[in-house]
Amino acid sequence: MGILNATPDSFHTGSTDPDTLLRTAEKMLNDGATILDIGGASTKPGQPLIKDEEELQRIIPVVTTIHKHFPEAWLSVDTYNARVAQEAVHAGVSIVNDVSGARFDNKMLTTVAALKVPYIAMHMRGTPETMQNNPSYVNAVTEVRDYLRTLTDECSTAGIHDIIIDPGYGFGKTLEHNFQLLKSLHTFRMLGRPILAGLSRKSMVCKALHVDPENALNGTTALHVLALQQGANILRVHDVKEAVQVIKLVELYNDVIDN
Repeated sequence: MGILNATPDSFHTGSTDPDTLLRTAEKMLNDGATILDIGGASTKPGQPLIKDEEELQRIIPVVTTIHKHFPEAWLSVDTYNARVAQEAVHAGVSIVNDVSGARFDNKMLTTVAALKVPYIAMHMRGTPETMQNNPSYVNAVTEVRDYLRTLTDECSTAGIHDIIIDPGYGFGKTLEHNFQLLKSLHTFRMLGRPILAGLSRKSMVCKALHVDPENALNGTTALHVLALQQGANILRVHDVKEAVQVIKLVELYNDVIDN
């Protein structure tokens, strides 16, 4: 899953210009991306929530442009607003990726159910603006797993059956919490859902290696190997070519071990 940020503050693909993001999308698809995840609201620590109208102004032109040029590509919308999810799907999106786990908009689950598209359910403690204000858990792995179990049950009750789970690395977790969740990612298989790992250039890489996001590719690649070995099914990444290479090598390694 390649990350396309239709936001002015992103260090990587940050742009609100559809043509600029179209070129990035084309490169990601050529590099082997299966899904393109388009977001119009920054969820970095300290960022306030934005109104759905502003988010729509950023996302819809990008979705429309990419869908027009690559109609067969799987597009995902990274949003916590039900209205944005609905209009993005109508514009060509196939998946809703909600970092809030439907906590920021009580219409999200019923909206996604009506749209009949897959839903990525993520764990977050607090909001982007508050999530890193001294996050604490008795047992991070158990609490996040139990949260996702409850959330997937709520999704099923609402009528959503294609559910992907995401433990939410960097969203209301300390460095230690993040690595605990990575080391125990295999235990999330018991929930019976595909697992998405969003580790790309996250703070857990930057803090551990004392680098900025621009220099966090090598650390990201190392964590991607660990995540795949722990059972991740989808990697959400900034650098598609490198992630595809990691996947190929891990698959070859696992095939040799299994034989």
